Amino acid sequence: MCPCSVQGQPDKGSYSWLAGPPGQNVTMEEGGTPLLPDCLIYQIFLNLGPADVLAAGLVCRQWQAVSRDEFLWREQFYRYYQVARDVPRHPAATSWYEEFRRLYDMVPCVEVQTLREHSDQVLHLSFSHSGYQFASCSKDCTVKIWNNDLNISLLHSADMRPYNWSYTQFSQFNQDDSLLLASGVFLGPHNSSSGEIAVISLDSFALLSRVRNKPYDVFGCWLTETSLISGNLHRIGDITSCSVLWLNHAFQDVESENVNVVKRLFKIQNLNASTIRTVMVADCSRFDSPDLLLDAGDPAAPPCCRVFDLGSDSEDEVAGRAPAHTKEGLQRFLDRMLDGRTQPQLSERVLETRVAKLLAQGHTKPPERGAASTKNKYLIFTTGCLTYSPHQIGIKQILPHQMTTAGPVLGEGRGSDAFFDALDHVIDVHGHIIGMGLSPDNRYLYVNSRAWPSGAVVADPMQPPPIAEEIDLLVFDLKTMREVRRALRAHRAYTPNDECFFIFLDVSRDFVASGAEDRHGYIWDRHYNICLAKLRHEDVVNSVAFSPQEQELLLTASDDATIKAWRSPRTVRILQAPRPRPRPFFSWFASQRR
Repeated sequence: MCPCSVQGQPDKGSYSWLAGPPGQNVTMEEGGTPLLPDCLIYQIFLNLGPADVLAAGLVCRQWQAVSRDEFLWREQFYRYYQVARDVPRHPAATSWYEEFRRLYDMVPCVEVQTLREHSDQVLHLSFSHSGYQFASCSKDCTVKIWNNDLNISLLHSADMRPYNWSYTQFSQFNQDDSLLLASGVFLGPHNSSSGEIAVISLDSFALLSRVRNKPYDVFGCWLTETSLISGNLHRIGDITSCSVLWLNHAFQDVESENVNVVKRLFKIQNLNASTIRTVMVADCSRFDSPDLLLDAGDPAAPPCCRVFDLGSDSEDEVAGRAPAHTKEGLQRFLDRMLDGRTQPQLSERVLETRVAKLLAQGHTKPPERGAASTKNKYLIFTTGCLTYSPHQIGIKQILPHQMTTAGPVLGEGRGSDAFFDALDHVIDVHGHIIGMGLSPDNRYLYVNSRAWPSGAVVADPMQPPPIAEEIDLLVFDLKTMREVRRALRAHRAYTPNDECFFIFLDVSRDFVASGAEDRHGYIWDRHYNICLAKLRHEDVVNSVAFSPQEQELLLTASDDATIKAWRSPRTVRILQAPRPRPRPFFSWFASQRR
Protein backbone atom coordinates (compact mmCIF):
# COMPACT_ATOMS: atom_id res chain seq x y z
CA MET A 1 0.00 0.00 0.00
CA CYS A 2 1.36 3.40 -0.92
CA PRO A 3 1.41 5.82 2.03
CA CYS A 4 1.29 8.71 -0.43
CA SER A 5 -1.45 9.59 -2.85
CA VAL A 6 -1.08 9.73 -6.63
CA GLN A 7 -0.07 13.39 -6.43
CA GLY A 8 2.68 12.53 -3.99
CA GLN A 9 1.03 14.25 -1.01
CA PRO A 10 0.50 12.51 2.35
CA ASP A 11 -2.87 10.95 3.10
CA LYS A 12 -5.41 13.08 4.96
CA GLY A 13 -4.84 10.97 8.04
CA SER A 14 -1.10 11.63 7.97
CA TYR A 15 0.62 10.72 11.20
CA SER A 16 2.50 13.44 13.02
CA TRP A 17 4.93 10.89 14.52
CA LEU A 18 5.23 13.24 17.47
CA ALA A 19 4.89 11.36 20.74
CA GLY A 20 3.26 14.14 22.73
CA PRO A 21 2.99 13.93 26.49
CA PRO A 22 0.40 11.39 27.61
CA GLY A 23 -2.65 12.66 29.40
CA GLN A 24 -3.66 11.99 32.95
CA ASN A 25 -4.32 8.42 33.95
CA VAL A 26 -8.06 8.69 33.39
CA THR A 27 -8.17 4.93 32.75
CA MET A 28 -7.03 4.09 36.26
CA GLU A 29 -8.81 3.80 39.57
CA GLU A 30 -7.95 6.17 42.39
CA GLY A 31 -5.57 3.61 43.87
CA GLY A 32 -3.54 3.47 40.61
CA THR A 33 -4.87 0.13 39.40
CA PRO A 34 -5.66 0.10 35.65
CA LEU A 35 -9.33 -0.26 34.84
CA LEU A 36 -8.38 -2.41 31.80
CA PRO A 37 -5.50 -4.88 31.70
CA ASP A 38 -2.74 -4.41 29.08
CA CYS A 39 -3.70 -7.60 27.25
CA LEU A 40 -7.24 -6.35 26.64
CA ILE A 41 -6.02 -2.95 25.44
CA TYR A 42 -3.58 -4.77 23.16
CA GLN A 43 -6.43 -6.79 21.60
CA ILE A 44 -8.42 -3.57 21.06
CA PHE A 45 -5.44 -1.83 19.48
CA LEU A 46 -4.99 -4.76 17.07
CA ASN A 47 -8.29 -3.75 15.47
CA LEU A 48 -7.27 -0.13 15.00
CA GLY A 49 -5.35 1.45 12.16
CA PRO A 50 -1.89 2.98 12.68
CA ALA A 51 -3.21 6.54 13.01
CA ASP A 52 -5.76 5.52 15.64
CA VAL A 53 -3.13 3.58 17.61
CA LEU A 54 -0.88 6.65 17.70
CA ALA A 55 -3.77 8.88 18.76
CA ALA A 56 -4.83 6.45 21.49
CA GLY A 57 -1.27 6.40 22.80
CA LEU A 58 -1.68 10.05 23.85
CA VAL A 59 -4.50 9.27 26.27
CA CYS A 60 -2.43 8.04 29.21
CA ARG A 61 0.85 6.42 30.14
CA GLN A 62 -0.60 2.92 30.12
CA TRP A 63 -2.04 3.29 26.62
CA GLN A 64 1.15 4.89 25.39
CA ALA A 65 3.16 1.91 26.62
CA VAL A 66 0.81 -0.54 24.88
CA SER A 67 0.81 1.57 21.70
CA ARG A 68 4.58 1.07 21.40
CA ASP A 69 4.39 -2.72 21.77
CA GLU A 70 6.68 -4.52 19.29
CA PHE A 71 4.20 -7.30 18.50
CA LEU A 72 1.47 -4.73 17.88
CA TRP A 73 3.58 -2.81 15.37
CA ARG A 74 4.74 -6.00 13.66
CA GLU A 75 1.08 -6.78 12.96
CA GLN A 76 0.44 -3.20 11.84
CA PHE A 77 3.46 -3.36 9.53
CA TYR A 78 2.54 -6.58 7.73
CA ARG A 79 -1.12 -5.60 7.43
CA TYR A 80 -0.64 -2.00 6.27
CA TYR A 81 2.18 -2.60 3.77
CA GLN A 82 0.89 -6.04 2.69
CA VAL A 83 4.31 -7.63 3.07
CA ALA A 84 4.56 -11.43 2.96
CA ARG A 85 4.78 -12.80 6.51
CA ASP A 86 7.91 -14.80 5.78
CA VAL A 87 9.89 -11.65 4.91
CA PRO A 88 11.90 -10.75 8.04
CA ARG A 89 12.45 -7.27 9.38
CA HIS A 90 15.25 -5.28 7.80
CA PRO A 91 18.54 -6.26 9.50
CA ALA A 92 19.36 -2.63 10.27
CA ALA A 93 15.96 -1.85 11.82
CA THR A 94 15.87 -1.25 15.57
CA SER A 95 12.14 -1.88 16.05
CA TRP A 96 8.94 -2.57 14.12
CA TYR A 97 7.62 0.85 15.12
CA GLU A 98 10.67 2.62 13.69
CA GLU A 99 10.54 0.47 10.57
CA PHE A 100 6.88 1.39 9.99
CA ARG A 101 7.83 5.02 10.49
CA ARG A 102 10.76 4.76 8.05
CA LEU A 103 8.57 3.49 5.20
CA TYR A 104 5.83 6.02 5.88
CA ASP A 105 7.69 9.13 6.94
CA MET A 106 11.05 8.94 5.14
CA VAL A 107 10.01 8.24 1.53
CA PRO A 108 10.46 11.24 -0.83
CA CYS A 109 6.83 11.60 -1.92
CA VAL A 110 5.99 15.25 -1.22
CA GLU A 111 6.45 17.63 -4.17
CA VAL A 112 8.41 20.68 -3.01
CA GLN A 113 9.59 22.38 -6.23
CA THR A 114 8.95 22.28 -9.99
CA LEU A 115 11.68 23.44 -12.38
CA ARG A 116 10.49 24.77 -15.75
CA GLU A 117 13.72 26.10 -17.30
CA HIS A 118 13.76 23.43 -20.05
CA SER A 119 11.65 24.15 -23.14
CA ASP A 120 11.24 20.54 -24.30
CA GLN A 121 11.17 16.97 -22.97
CA VAL A 122 13.64 16.32 -20.13
CA LEU A 123 15.33 12.98 -20.76
CA HIS A 124 17.90 12.42 -18.02
CA LEU A 125 19.06 13.52 -14.57
CA SER A 126 22.34 12.84 -12.76
CA PHE A 127 23.69 13.96 -9.38
CA SER A 128 27.26 14.84 -8.51
CA HIS A 129 28.81 12.47 -5.98
CA SER A 130 28.80 15.21 -3.35
CA GLY A 131 25.11 15.87 -3.95
CA TYR A 132 25.71 19.63 -4.24
CA GLN A 133 24.92 19.75 -7.97
CA PHE A 134 22.96 17.84 -10.58
CA ALA A 135 22.70 17.93 -14.38
CA SER A 136 19.76 17.54 -16.75
CA CYS A 137 19.55 16.70 -20.47
CA SER A 138 16.69 17.57 -22.77
CA LYS A 139 15.25 17.58 -26.27
CA ASP A 140 15.87 21.34 -26.23
CA CYS A 141 19.56 20.42 -26.84
CA THR A 142 20.89 21.91 -23.64
CA VAL A 143 22.79 20.45 -20.69
CA LYS A 144 21.81 22.33 -17.55
CA ILE A 145 23.77 22.25 -14.30
CA TRP A 146 21.90 23.07 -11.09
CA ASN A 147 22.79 24.03 -7.53
CA ASN A 148 21.11 21.62 -5.13
CA ASP A 149 20.25 24.00 -2.30
CA LEU A 150 17.05 23.98 -0.25
CA ASN A 151 15.71 26.04 -3.12
CA ILE A 152 17.19 24.56 -6.31
CA SER A 153 18.63 27.12 -8.72
CA LEU A 154 20.10 27.03 -12.25
CA LEU A 155 23.89 27.39 -12.29
CA HIS A 156 24.79 26.99 -15.99
CA SER A 157 23.18 26.03 -19.30
CA ALA A 158 25.24 24.70 -22.23
CA ASP A 159 23.63 24.86 -25.67
CA MET A 160 24.95 22.03 -27.86
CA ARG A 161 23.23 23.03 -31.11
CA PRO A 162 26.36 24.80 -32.44
CA TYR A 163 28.03 21.36 -32.49
CA ASN A 164 25.36 19.88 -34.78
CA TRP A 165 23.59 18.07 -31.95
CA SER A 166 19.89 17.31 -32.20
CA TYR A 167 19.37 16.82 -28.46
CA THR A 168 21.19 15.84 -25.27
CA GLN A 169 20.31 12.49 -23.71
CA PHE A 170 22.63 11.51 -20.83
CA SER A 171 25.15 12.95 -18.37
CA GLN A 172 27.48 11.68 -15.65
CA PHE A 173 29.83 13.37 -13.16
CA ASN A 174 33.33 11.96 -12.75
CA GLN A 175 34.42 10.65 -9.35
CA ASP A 176 35.81 13.94 -7.99
CA ASP A 177 33.00 16.05 -9.51
CA SER A 178 35.41 18.16 -11.56
CA LEU A 179 34.19 17.03 -15.01
CA LEU A 180 30.80 16.31 -16.56
CA LEU A 181 30.29 13.80 -19.38
CA ALA A 182 27.37 14.78 -21.62
CA SER A 183 26.08 12.51 -24.39
CA GLY A 184 24.02 13.64 -27.35
CA VAL A 185 22.55 12.72 -30.73
CA PHE A 186 23.68 14.25 -34.01
CA LEU A 187 21.30 15.96 -36.40
CA GLY A 188 20.53 13.68 -39.34
CA PRO A 189 17.92 11.38 -40.88
CA HIS A 190 15.49 9.53 -38.62
CA ASN A 191 17.43 6.28 -38.87
CA SER A 192 20.81 7.85 -38.12
CA SER A 193 22.59 6.31 -35.14
CA SER A 194 25.51 8.72 -34.74
CA GLY A 195 26.15 10.69 -31.59
CA GLU A 196 28.87 12.41 -29.63
CA ILE A 197 30.18 12.70 -26.08
CA ALA A 198 31.31 16.06 -24.70
CA VAL A 199 33.41 16.68 -21.58
CA ILE A 200 32.64 19.89 -19.69
CA SER A 201 34.77 21.42 -16.94
CA LEU A 202 32.75 22.14 -13.80
CA ASP A 203 35.18 24.87 -12.75
CA SER A 204 34.98 27.08 -15.85
CA PHE A 205 32.15 25.31 -17.76
CA ALA A 206 34.51 25.16 -20.75
CA LEU A 207 34.11 22.38 -23.32
CA LEU A 208 37.29 20.31 -22.99
CA SER A 209 36.84 17.58 -25.61
CA ARG A 210 34.37 15.86 -27.94
CA VAL A 211 34.35 12.16 -28.82
CA ARG A 212 32.33 10.38 -31.52
CA ASN A 213 29.87 7.79 -30.18
CA LYS A 214 28.03 5.26 -32.34
CA PRO A 215 25.37 4.17 -31.82
CA TYR A 216 24.36 7.13 -29.71
CA ASP A 217 22.56 4.93 -27.16
CA VAL A 218 25.91 3.55 -26.01
CA PHE A 219 25.59 6.77 -23.90
CA GLY A 220 29.18 6.54 -22.59
CA CYS A 221 30.52 6.48 -19.02
CA TRP A 222 33.54 7.26 -16.87
CA LEU A 223 36.07 4.50 -16.19
CA THR A 224 38.49 6.64 -14.17
CA GLU A 225 38.50 10.28 -13.11
CA THR A 226 40.01 11.34 -16.46
CA SER A 227 39.13 8.46 -18.83
CA LEU A 228 35.77 7.74 -20.44
CA ILE A 229 34.35 4.93 -22.57
CA SER A 230 32.73 5.51 -25.98
CA GLY A 231 31.56 3.20 -28.75
CA ASN A 232 31.81 2.72 -32.48
CA LEU A 233 29.96 0.41 -34.83
CA HIS A 234 31.33 -1.23 -37.99
CA ARG A 235 28.97 -2.95 -40.39
CA ILE A 236 30.18 -6.30 -41.72
CA GLY A 237 27.04 -7.56 -43.45
CA ASP A 238 23.32 -6.94 -43.64
CA ILE A 239 22.68 -8.02 -40.02
CA THR A 240 26.26 -8.58 -38.83
CA SER A 241 28.53 -5.96 -37.29
CA CYS A 242 31.16 -5.43 -34.64
CA SER A 243 31.13 -2.95 -31.78
CA VAL A 244 34.38 -1.37 -30.64
CA LEU A 245 34.58 0.17 -27.19
CA TRP A 246 37.20 2.88 -26.82
CA LEU A 247 38.92 4.34 -23.77
CA ASN A 248 39.35 8.11 -24.25
CA HIS A 249 41.34 10.65 -22.28
CA ALA A 250 39.13 13.52 -21.14
CA PHE A 251 41.83 16.07 -22.01
CA GLN A 252 42.67 15.62 -25.69
CA ASP A 253 45.10 18.53 -26.13
CA VAL A 254 48.15 16.35 -25.46
CA GLU A 255 51.09 17.70 -27.44
CA SER A 256 53.33 14.66 -27.49
CA GLU A 257 52.78 12.29 -30.39
CA ASN A 258 53.91 9.39 -28.21
CA VAL A 259 51.10 9.73 -25.65
CA ASN A 260 47.78 8.07 -26.34
CA VAL A 261 44.54 9.97 -25.94
CA VAL A 262 42.48 6.96 -27.07
CA LYS A 263 42.91 3.19 -26.80
CA ARG A 264 40.78 0.28 -27.89
CA LEU A 265 39.30 -1.66 -24.98
CA PHE A 266 37.22 -4.40 -26.63
CA LYS A 267 35.98 -5.46 -30.04
CA ILE A 268 32.82 -7.58 -29.92
CA GLN A 269 30.96 -9.32 -32.71
CA ASN A 270 27.24 -8.53 -33.15
CA LEU A 271 24.85 -11.03 -34.76
CA ASN A 272 21.26 -10.71 -36.00
CA ALA A 273 21.25 -6.88 -36.13
CA SER A 274 22.14 -6.54 -32.44
CA THR A 275 24.50 -3.86 -31.13
CA ILE A 276 26.11 -2.92 -27.82
CA ARG A 277 24.31 -0.13 -26.00
CA THR A 278 24.03 1.48 -22.56
CA VAL A 279 27.52 0.94 -21.15
CA MET A 280 28.19 1.36 -17.43
CA VAL A 281 31.00 0.42 -15.04
CA ALA A 282 30.65 -1.47 -11.74
CA ASP A 283 33.48 -1.15 -9.23
CA CYS A 284 34.23 -4.51 -7.54
CA SER A 285 35.98 -2.79 -4.64
CA ARG A 286 32.61 -1.54 -3.39
CA PHE A 287 30.98 -4.99 -3.06
CA ASP A 288 30.84 -4.66 0.72
CA SER A 289 27.12 -4.56 1.49
CA PRO A 290 25.29 -7.39 3.27
CA ASP A 291 23.17 -9.74 1.21
CA LEU A 292 19.75 -8.38 0.37
CA LEU A 293 16.95 -10.61 1.67
CA LEU A 294 15.02 -10.33 -1.57
CA ASP A 295 14.59 -14.05 -2.20
CA ALA A 296 12.16 -14.64 0.66
CA GLY A 297 8.81 -15.86 -0.53
CA ASP A 298 6.73 -18.96 -0.96
CA PRO A 299 9.12 -21.86 -0.26
CA ALA A 300 7.01 -24.10 -2.43
CA ALA A 301 7.46 -21.87 -5.46
CA PRO A 302 9.87 -23.28 -8.05
CA PRO A 303 13.16 -21.39 -8.25
CA CYS A 304 13.23 -18.89 -11.10
CA CYS A 305 16.80 -17.60 -10.72
CA ARG A 306 18.74 -17.19 -13.91
CA VAL A 307 22.30 -18.44 -13.65
CA PHE A 308 24.84 -16.28 -15.44
CA ASP A 309 26.65 -17.71 -18.43
CA LEU A 310 30.22 -18.01 -17.13
CA GLY A 311 31.73 -18.57 -20.55
CA SER A 312 32.21 -22.32 -20.10
CA ASP A 313 29.58 -23.68 -22.46
CA SER A 314 30.28 -25.30 -25.79
CA GLU A 315 29.85 -22.12 -27.77
CA ASP A 316 32.64 -20.33 -25.90
CA GLU A 317 34.84 -23.40 -26.02
CA VAL A 318 34.50 -23.35 -29.76
CA ALA A 319 35.76 -19.76 -29.70
CA GLY A 320 39.19 -21.00 -28.76
CA ARG A 321 39.63 -23.40 -31.65
CA ALA A 322 42.50 -22.95 -34.03
CA PRO A 323 41.88 -21.01 -37.25
CA ALA A 324 42.68 -24.12 -39.31
CA HIS A 325 39.78 -26.03 -37.73
CA THR A 326 37.55 -23.03 -38.35
CA LYS A 327 38.42 -22.93 -42.04
CA GLU A 328 37.73 -26.64 -42.34
CA GLY A 329 34.33 -26.25 -40.62
CA LEU A 330 33.40 -23.31 -42.83
CA GLN A 331 34.47 -25.20 -45.96
CA ARG A 332 32.34 -28.23 -44.99
CA PHE A 333 29.34 -25.99 -44.33
CA LEU A 334 29.69 -24.23 -47.70
CA ASP A 335 30.12 -27.56 -49.50
CA ARG A 336 26.92 -28.91 -47.93
CA MET A 337 25.05 -25.77 -48.87
CA LEU A 338 26.26 -25.85 -52.50
CA ASP A 339 25.37 -29.53 -52.76
CA GLY A 340 21.84 -28.80 -51.48
CA ARG A 341 22.35 -30.91 -48.35
CA THR A 342 21.23 -28.18 -45.91
CA GLN A 343 17.61 -28.75 -44.96
CA PRO A 344 15.48 -26.76 -44.91
CA GLN A 345 16.69 -24.13 -47.35
CA LEU A 346 18.37 -21.32 -45.37
CA SER A 347 17.35 -17.70 -45.79
CA GLU A 348 19.99 -15.08 -46.55
CA ARG A 349 19.90 -13.74 -42.98
CA VAL A 350 20.24 -17.15 -41.37
CA LEU A 351 23.07 -17.99 -43.76
CA GLU A 352 24.86 -14.74 -42.93
CA THR A 353 24.61 -15.39 -39.20
CA ARG A 354 25.94 -18.96 -39.48
CA VAL A 355 28.87 -17.93 -41.63
CA ALA A 356 29.68 -15.05 -39.26
CA LYS A 357 29.70 -17.45 -36.30
CA LEU A 358 32.03 -19.84 -38.10
CA LEU A 359 34.40 -17.06 -39.13
CA ALA A 360 34.54 -15.71 -35.57
CA GLN A 361 35.37 -19.08 -34.00
CA GLY A 362 39.05 -18.88 -34.77
CA HIS A 363 39.34 -15.13 -34.30
CA THR A 364 37.87 -14.58 -30.85
CA LYS A 365 40.02 -14.09 -27.79
CA PRO A 366 38.86 -16.07 -24.76
CA PRO A 367 38.21 -14.01 -21.62
CA GLU A 368 41.43 -12.78 -20.03
CA ARG A 369 41.46 -14.48 -16.64
CA GLY A 370 43.19 -12.27 -14.11
CA ALA A 371 43.49 -13.01 -10.43
CA ALA A 372 40.42 -12.09 -8.44
CA SER A 373 40.99 -8.56 -7.22
CA THR A 374 38.92 -5.76 -5.75
CA LYS A 375 40.79 -3.43 -8.14
CA ASN A 376 38.98 -4.95 -11.11
CA LYS A 377 35.88 -3.44 -12.62
CA TYR A 378 33.00 -4.81 -14.67
CA LEU A 379 31.92 -3.23 -17.94
CA ILE A 380 28.15 -3.82 -18.24
CA PHE A 381 26.06 -3.21 -21.36
CA THR A 382 22.94 -4.35 -23.21
CA THR A 383 23.28 -6.56 -26.26
CA GLY A 384 21.55 -9.51 -27.97
CA CYS A 385 22.01 -12.55 -30.12
CA LEU A 386 18.57 -13.15 -31.68
CA THR A 387 17.28 -9.73 -32.77
CA TYR A 388 18.02 -6.01 -32.74
CA SER A 389 15.90 -5.63 -29.61
CA PRO A 390 18.29 -5.53 -26.58
CA HIS A 391 17.43 -8.69 -24.65
CA GLN A 392 20.75 -9.64 -23.08
CA ILE A 393 23.16 -8.06 -20.59
CA GLY A 394 26.84 -8.53 -21.36
CA ILE A 395 29.52 -8.32 -18.67
CA LYS A 396 33.21 -7.92 -19.41
CA GLN A 397 35.89 -7.71 -16.74
CA ILE A 398 38.27 -4.75 -16.99
CA LEU A 399 41.64 -5.55 -15.49
CA PRO A 400 43.89 -2.89 -13.87
CA HIS A 401 46.30 -2.70 -16.83
CA GLN A 402 43.38 -1.88 -19.15
CA MET A 403 42.29 1.20 -17.19
CA THR A 404 44.76 3.60 -18.79
CA THR A 405 45.41 4.88 -22.28
CA ALA A 406 49.14 4.27 -21.78
CA GLY A 407 50.73 1.77 -24.18
CA PRO A 408 51.52 1.58 -27.89
CA VAL A 409 50.58 4.62 -29.93
CA LEU A 410 47.26 4.14 -31.72
CA GLY A 411 47.94 2.30 -34.95
CA GLU A 412 50.66 0.05 -33.60
CA GLY A 413 49.95 -3.56 -32.79
CA ARG A 414 47.24 -3.85 -35.41
CA GLY A 415 47.65 -7.59 -35.56
CA SER A 416 45.22 -7.76 -32.65
CA ASP A 417 42.49 -6.21 -34.81
CA ALA A 418 41.83 -9.64 -36.29
CA PHE A 419 40.35 -10.82 -33.00
CA PHE A 420 36.99 -10.36 -31.32
CA ASP A 421 36.76 -10.36 -27.54
CA ALA A 422 34.59 -12.97 -25.83
CA LEU A 423 32.25 -11.88 -23.05
CA ASP A 424 32.80 -13.07 -19.50
CA HIS A 425 29.12 -13.35 -18.55
CA VAL A 426 25.80 -13.06 -20.38
CA ILE A 427 22.30 -12.69 -18.94
CA ASP A 428 19.26 -13.31 -21.15
CA VAL A 429 16.13 -11.62 -19.74
CA HIS A 430 13.78 -12.89 -22.51
CA GLY A 431 12.41 -9.40 -23.06
CA HIS A 432 13.23 -5.87 -24.18
CA ILE A 433 15.61 -4.10 -21.75
CA ILE A 434 14.60 -0.46 -21.29
CA GLY A 435 16.64 0.61 -18.26
CA MET A 436 19.51 -0.31 -15.95
CA GLY A 437 20.92 1.07 -12.70
CA LEU A 438 23.47 0.08 -10.05
CA SER A 439 23.04 0.14 -6.28
CA PRO A 440 25.28 2.64 -4.43
CA ASP A 441 27.73 -0.15 -3.54
CA ASN A 442 27.73 -1.34 -7.19
CA ARG A 443 26.89 -4.89 -6.07
CA TYR A 444 23.29 -5.09 -7.34
CA LEU A 445 22.17 -4.42 -10.91
CA TYR A 446 18.52 -3.35 -11.37
CA VAL A 447 17.03 -3.82 -14.83
CA ASN A 448 13.79 -2.51 -16.36
CA SER A 449 12.51 -5.12 -18.83
CA ARG A 450 9.34 -5.62 -20.88
CA ALA A 451 8.89 -9.35 -21.21
CA TRP A 452 8.34 -11.35 -24.38
CA PRO A 453 5.46 -13.86 -24.41
CA SER A 454 6.31 -17.15 -22.74
CA GLY A 455 7.84 -19.54 -25.24
CA ALA A 456 8.28 -16.85 -27.90
CA VAL A 457 10.62 -17.82 -30.76
CA VAL A 458 12.46 -15.25 -32.88
CA ALA A 459 12.16 -16.37 -36.50
CA ASP A 460 13.27 -13.08 -38.07
CA PRO A 461 15.85 -10.83 -36.33
CA MET A 462 14.10 -7.79 -37.78
CA GLN A 463 10.75 -8.81 -36.24
CA PRO A 464 11.22 -9.34 -32.48
CA PRO A 465 8.34 -10.71 -30.40
CA PRO A 466 5.74 -8.31 -29.00
CA ILE A 467 6.55 -6.89 -25.58
CA ALA A 468 4.41 -6.61 -22.47
CA GLU A 469 3.00 -3.29 -21.25
CA GLU A 470 3.91 -4.16 -17.67
CA ILE A 471 7.55 -3.44 -16.78
CA ASP A 472 9.47 -5.97 -14.72
CA LEU A 473 12.18 -4.58 -12.46
CA LEU A 474 14.71 -7.41 -12.17
CA VAL A 475 17.56 -7.56 -9.62
CA PHE A 476 20.93 -9.26 -10.22
CA ASP A 477 23.70 -9.81 -7.67
CA LEU A 478 27.05 -9.12 -9.34
CA LYS A 479 28.97 -10.69 -6.46
CA THR A 480 27.32 -14.12 -6.68
CA MET A 481 26.44 -13.77 -10.39
CA ARG A 482 22.83 -14.79 -9.82
CA GLU A 483 19.43 -13.21 -10.25
CA VAL A 484 17.35 -12.43 -7.20
CA ARG A 485 14.13 -14.42 -7.34
CA ARG A 486 11.34 -11.86 -7.24
CA ALA A 487 10.76 -8.97 -9.64
CA LEU A 488 9.26 -5.61 -8.68
CA ARG A 489 6.16 -4.56 -10.61
CA ALA A 490 3.83 -1.58 -10.75
CA HIS A 491 4.93 0.67 -13.64
CA ARG A 492 3.88 0.39 -17.27
CA ALA A 493 4.99 1.31 -20.82
CA TYR A 494 3.03 1.31 -24.06
CA THR A 495 5.35 1.92 -27.02
CA PRO A 496 6.04 -1.03 -29.37
CA ASN A 497 9.45 -2.61 -30.01
CA ASP A 498 10.53 -0.30 -32.81
CA GLU A 499 9.62 2.85 -30.83
CA CYS A 500 10.75 1.70 -27.38
CA PHE A 501 12.96 4.14 -25.50
CA PHE A 502 15.09 4.08 -22.38
CA ILE A 503 13.49 4.75 -18.98
CA PHE A 504 16.19 5.54 -16.44
CA LEU A 505 16.02 4.22 -12.90
CA ASP A 506 18.05 4.94 -9.77
CA VAL A 507 18.90 3.09 -6.57
CA SER A 508 19.61 4.47 -3.10
CA ARG A 509 20.58 2.69 0.11
CA ASP A 510 16.99 1.63 0.91
CA PHE A 511 14.89 2.50 -2.14
CA VAL A 512 14.74 2.01 -5.89
CA ALA A 513 12.89 4.43 -8.18
CA SER A 514 11.95 4.37 -11.85
CA GLY A 515 10.09 6.40 -14.41
CA ALA A 516 7.26 5.01 -16.56
CA GLU A 517 5.11 5.83 -19.56
CA ASP A 518 1.97 6.00 -17.40
CA ARG A 519 2.84 9.57 -16.26
CA HIS A 520 4.19 8.51 -12.89
CA GLY A 521 7.45 7.87 -11.14
CA TYR A 522 7.55 4.95 -8.71
CA ILE A 523 9.43 4.20 -5.49
CA TRP A 524 9.92 0.70 -4.04
CA ASP A 525 11.60 -0.52 -0.88
CA ARG A 526 14.60 -2.69 -1.78
CA HIS A 527 14.24 -5.03 1.18
CA TYR A 528 10.48 -5.66 1.26
CA ASN A 529 9.80 -5.43 -2.50
CA ILE A 530 6.78 -3.16 -2.04
CA CYS A 531 5.71 -0.04 -3.91
CA LEU A 532 5.75 2.93 -1.55
CA ALA A 533 4.79 5.92 -3.70
CA LYS A 534 3.56 7.10 -7.11
CA LEU A 535 4.79 10.52 -8.21
CA ARG A 536 2.53 12.36 -10.64
CA HIS A 537 3.58 14.17 -13.84
CA GLU A 538 1.59 15.32 -16.85
CA ASP A 539 3.47 13.11 -19.32
CA VAL A 540 5.98 10.24 -19.54
CA VAL A 541 8.53 10.17 -16.69
CA ASN A 542 11.91 9.49 -18.34
CA SER A 543 14.37 9.65 -15.48
CA VAL A 544 14.66 9.69 -11.69
CA ALA A 545 17.64 10.45 -9.44
CA PHE A 546 18.19 10.16 -5.68
CA SER A 547 20.58 12.54 -3.99
CA PRO A 548 23.62 10.35 -3.17
CA GLN A 549 23.97 12.06 0.22
CA GLU A 550 20.27 12.27 1.13
CA GLN A 551 17.95 9.53 -0.07
CA GLU A 552 14.95 11.52 1.21
CA LEU A 553 15.39 13.80 -1.84
CA LEU A 554 14.38 12.52 -5.29
CA LEU A 555 14.24 14.27 -8.66
CA THR A 556 11.99 13.22 -11.56
CA ALA A 557 12.18 14.37 -15.21
CA SER A 558 9.34 14.18 -17.70
CA ASP A 559 8.21 14.76 -21.26
CA ASP A 560 6.10 17.59 -19.80
CA ALA A 561 9.39 19.61 -19.84
CA THR A 562 9.58 19.83 -16.05
CA ILE A 563 11.86 18.55 -13.30
CA LYS A 564 10.18 17.93 -9.94
CA ALA A 565 11.87 17.74 -6.56
CA TRP A 566 10.32 15.44 -3.94
CA ARG A 567 11.15 15.27 -0.24
CA SER A 568 10.01 13.02 2.57
CA PRO A 569 7.24 14.17 4.94
CA ARG A 570 9.80 14.14 7.76
CA THR A 571 12.15 16.49 5.89
CA VAL A 572 9.29 18.81 4.90
CA ARG A 573 8.21 19.12 8.54
CA ILE A 574 11.76 19.94 9.58
CA LEU A 575 12.19 22.56 6.84
CA GLN A 576 8.83 24.17 7.59
CA ALA A 577 9.21 24.19 11.36
CA PRO A 578 9.26 27.75 12.76
CA ARG A 579 12.64 28.89 13.93
CA PRO A 580 12.84 29.46 17.70
CA ARG A 581 12.90 33.10 18.77
CA PRO A 582 15.98 34.27 20.69
CA ARG A 583 15.62 34.13 24.44
CA PRO A 584 15.05 37.52 26.16
CA PHE A 585 18.49 37.42 27.83
CA PHE A 586 20.26 37.11 24.52
CA SER A 587 18.06 39.85 23.04
CA TRP A 588 19.00 42.12 25.94
CA PHE A 589 22.65 41.14 25.59
CA ALA A 590 22.61 41.96 21.86
CA SER A 591 21.02 45.36 22.47
CA GLN A 592 23.69 46.27 25.05
CA ARG A 593 26.44 45.68 22.46
CA ARG A 594 25.07 48.21 20.00
